[in-house]
Amino acid sequence: MDLFKWLEEITVKKRPIDSFTEDDWSSFNSFMIHKYLSMNMGYIELVNYVQKLPHDNKKQIYSIYKDMIPKRKVWLKYIGPKKKKNNTDELADYIAKHFECSLGEADEYIDLLGKKGVTSILYKFGIEDKEIKKLLK
Repeated sequence: MDLFKWLEEITVKKRPIDSFTEDDWSSFNSFMIHKYLSMNMGYIELVNYVQKLPHDNKKQIYSIYKDMIPKRKVWLKYIGPKKKKNNTDELADYIAKHFECSLGEADEYIDLLGKKGVTSILYKFGIEDKEIKKLLK
């Protein structure tokens, strides 16, 4: 079984614990089950409670979710991290050089400085207006 079949078991099918084989239980990933179920606003408090249980107690986690979540088909959209544009990597390099910091800190500085602050730093590096516009897109 994969993650999505387990989520379907929890939300729709709700089969008893003893109907699964050891191979099925080996594919049960508590962390990912918590992660996907928490994407539904109605389940957040339940997930917060259940994720405090040990991850290796798979049968108990399944049982709680199976009993507490209503039997219905649910869309559990995964919200992943925002993707960076290629320009922001180059822009972060310039800001990191200017402040002598890491790229992560440079990303924060970019947000704090705004367009005007970043533009003035890029001018100090001798970058032309055309290139600055391209980097700030």
